[in-house]
Amino acid sequence: QVQLVESGGGLVQAGGSLRLSCAASGGIFSLNRMAWYRQAPGKQRDLVATITSGYGTTYYADSVKGRFTISTDNAKNTLYLQMNSLKPEDTAVYFCNSYPTTKWAWGQGTQVTVSS
Repeated sequence: QVQLVESGGGLVQAGGSLRLSCAASGGIFSLNRMAWYRQAPGKQRDLVATITSGYGTTYYADSVKGRFTISTDNAKNTLYLQMNSLKPEDTAVYFCNSYPTTKWAWGQGTQVTVSS
């Protein structure tokens, strides 16, 4: 059973940066299109970015385009999300999973809080 463990969140001022990590058991990243999602309080879970590492293709939601970068280290079974120029509206719990179908149970997520 694949387990997803997100980390790297925290409290940061607007304009700051964070790098999130998603560790998974098994070499799933090279075989699947992976994604970061986020869920703000009282809102639905939204797609943030995807990556198909075998093809090097990425997708970003308009709200994060130019500020966030998704990447993988298949040797370490780790998915990353580099977040720069953070805004208060980026405050949410961030999760990783496959895309478009979420194949595995959601992890606990990692909280990102951006203060103005």
